[in-house]
Amino acid sequence: MGATETIRTAVRDVVPPAGLTRALAVQAMVYAVGSGLFHAGSAVFFTRALGLSAAQVGLGLSIAAGVSLLGTVPLGGLTDRYGPQRVWVVGLVLNAALFATYPFVGGFAGFLAVVVALAAVDAAVGVARQVYSINALPPAERVTAMAYQRSSLNVGFGLGAVISGLVLAVDTITAYRGMVWFISTVFLVTALFVRRLPRLPQVARPTEPMSRLAVLRDRPFMAVSVLSGLLTAHGVLYLTVLPLWILTHTDAPKTVIAGLVLLNTILIVLLQVRVSRGADTAAGAARASRRGGLLVALFCLVLPVSGVTRGALTVVVLVAAALLLILAELIESAGTWGLTATLPPADQRGAYVGALGLGVQVQYLIAPAGLTALGVSTGGWGWLPTAAIFVLVGLAIVPAVSWAERTPRLGAEVAEQPMTPVP
Repeated sequence: MGATETIRTAVRDVVPPAGLTRALAVQAMVYAVGSGLFHAGSAVFFTRALGLSAAQVGLGLSIAAGVSLLGTVPLGGLTDRYGPQRVWVVGLVLNAALFATYPFVGGFAGFLAVVVALAAVDAAVGVARQVYSINALPPAERVTAMAYQRSSLNVGFGLGAVISGLVLAVDTITAYRGMVWFISTVFLVTALFVRRLPRLPQVARPTEPMSRLAVLRDRPFMAVSVLSGLLTAHGVLYLTVLPLWILTHTDAPKTVIAGLVLLNTILIVLLQVRVSRGADTAAGAARASRRGGLLVALFCLVLPVSGVTRGALTVVVLVAAALLLILAELIESAGTWGLTATLPPADQRGAYVGALGLGVQVQYLIAPAGLTALGVSTGGWGWLPTAAIFVLVGLAIVPAVSWAERTPRLGAEVAEQPMTPVP
C-alpha cells in the first residue's frame, strides 16, 4: 500500500491534472520540442548551412541578447494593451515565419536581421505566456501550473535534443534546412494549441495608463527584479561553468558532463512540482529564493573539492555538487514564479512581468564571463567570493520583497478580480 501510494504521488507530481493546467503543460512540451531541437543544433546549422564564422554567430547572438534586454519592458506592455493570448499567438506565428526564412538567409546581415527579430518576438511571447497563466488560474494554482509547465518543457527539450542528434548524424544541408522547417511547423502547431485555450476577459485598463518604461521607476520592484535575476545564474553555473571546471580542473572523464546534464533533466521532470509547494505567496516565494541562493553558495564550496580528489571520489564530489545546484534551481525557480504571480498589479501585469525579466537579462550579460572568470580562471579560490555573492543576494531578497509588498505599484488602479475563462 505504501509503495502504491508513493507511485501515485510521483505520478501526480509529473502528470498535470486535467483541465487548463494540463493544456498549458501540453503546449509547453510541444513548444519545447522545437526550441530544444534548435538549441542543440543551432551552432552547426549557422556554420554549416549558412556558412557563417563562429565570430559572426557570436556577434549576432550578442546583439540579439542586447535587443532582448532593451525590449523586455516595452514589449511586455503589448500584453497589457492587446491581451496575453493574442500577443502569444501572434508571436508564435511570427516565430514560425522567421524560422521558415532561415534557409534563405544570405550572409551575416540576413542572419542578424532574423536573430534580432526572433529576440524581440521571444521577449513578447515570454511575457504573454506567463501573464496568461497567471490571469487564467486562481492564485493558489499559479505556481504549481508553472512548475508543471517547466517539467513538461524539459521533456520537450529532451525530445528535441534526440531529434537534433539524428540531424547531426545525417549532417547534410538538406537535413539542416528540414530541421528549421520542422521547428517552424512545431511553432505553428503550438500557436494552434494556444489559440484553442480558453479566452479570458480583458483586464480593465487604468484611466491614465502609465508609459511602458514607467515601471523602471518602481525602485522596490526593480530591486527584487535585479536580485531575483542574479539568482537565476544557477543555469550558467550548471551548463557553462561546471563543464569548464570539469574539463580544466578535474580528472573526471568528459562523459560525466553529459551524465550531469541528463541528471538535471530527469530531476526537474520528477521533482519540480513537489519542490514548488509553498511558493504561491510573496513571502513564500521570497523564502524559496533565499534558500535557492544559499544552496548555490553551498555548491560553490563543494565543487572546488573535486579539483583535489582523484578517480571515483572526484565523480562522487561532482555528483554531490550537481545535486546541490539542481535543488537550488528547483527551489529558486519556484520562488521566481511566485514573485511573478504575486507582485505585479493586475492591470499592468505585462509591463511588470517584463520588468521582472529584466533582471534575468542583466544576469545573462554578466554571469557567463563573470562566473567563468571567478570560478574557473582563478584556479579555485574564486569560488569563495562567488559563494559570498550568492549568500548576500539570497539574504537580501527577503527584505526587498517585503519592501515591494509595502509599496503600491505604479499605475495600479484595478484590484485583481477572479477571471472565468471562456471555452
